[in-house]
Amino acid sequence: MATLSTNPVSARAHTNIALIKYWGKRDEELIIPYTSSLSLTLDHFYTDTTVQFKSNLSEDQILIDGQQPTEKSFQRVHQFLGLIRKQAGFEMPAVVQSVNHVPTAAGLASSASAFAALAAAGSKAAGLQLSPTALSRLARRGSGSACRSIFGGFAEWQRGEDDLSSYARPLFQEKLTDIRVIALTVARGPKSISSRQGMKLSVDTSPYYPAWVKTCQADLERLKVAIDQNDFSQFGRISELNAMRMHALTLSADPDFTYFNSQTLTIMNLVKQLRHNGVACYYTIDAGPNVKVLCQQSAVAKIAATFSKVLGEKNVIVTKPGPGVQYL
Repeated sequence: MATLSTNPVSARAHTNIALIKYWGKRDEELIIPYTSSLSLTLDHFYTDTTVQFKSNLSEDQILIDGQQPTEKSFQRVHQFLGLIRKQAGFEMPAVVQSVNHVPTAAGLASSASAFAALAAAGSKAAGLQLSPTALSRLARRGSGSACRSIFGGFAEWQRGEDDLSSYARPLFQEKLTDIRVIALTVARGPKSISSRQGMKLSVDTSPYYPAWVKTCQADLERLKVAIDQNDFSQFGRISELNAMRMHALTLSADPDFTYFNSQTLTIMNLVKQLRHNGVACYYTIDAGPNVKVLCQQSAVAKIAATFSKVLGEKNVIVTKPGPGVQYL
């Protein structure tokens, strides 16, 4: 049995953006994906979570952003804590306080930072001494993309074949170090179709899903070469293309759906216009309407000014590669 921490344990984890997307599970319960993926952890968006296991409680006590979570969110955290308790060999309830410094459920990977922080704080509070690989594996069980937020910079989630072999690992920490991501927020509320719902619908009904699995692997290998060679234009082009291939699955599902809104499309066209005019930039979009523009430091001022006129300055945030999980 693990030795419990007598004090609360706090951890911070940052969001990541998938450059080669994860979209679809082979195993819903274990969250084993059909494809490997590659992401960049960002410095600006993060979740702080504090966990303490206490014997005098009758059940878990959970606060998210200072409020009681919905029943669905409570159960998701409760079940994840159950995984930690099982590993630690006890049944003690926990007090969890989590604060998201990122818009929730709007395509900015709030669940990735949330479950990475919960995995780190919860496992340490339970007395578990997990390696980075084991921590990544644990975080995956809460939210697939959380396994990548354990690491800073670029990370590859190796799809694996089972619970033991599906986890993330850091990559290319000294490559493309001047990369910047400009996060453009066009909507802050929860999306109408969750990532989980959208993935399942795409897997079950899109006739193009088998082609996605094959193409995604090729995109991943090509992107790794581009990063290793510090080739920003290839890096951006492959990332943008892979994002569009993912969203093609939503449009070809039955019933079809999209995470884009009118401003999403406006931004996509503006990025292409900037590129046509000699500004090296590319877009990527996860499960939500918000857009992330990939560029290098030298192009930041021009791009940020362009989108500040369209969206307002408060909706344009410049971010750079961020660190892995930290204990506070």
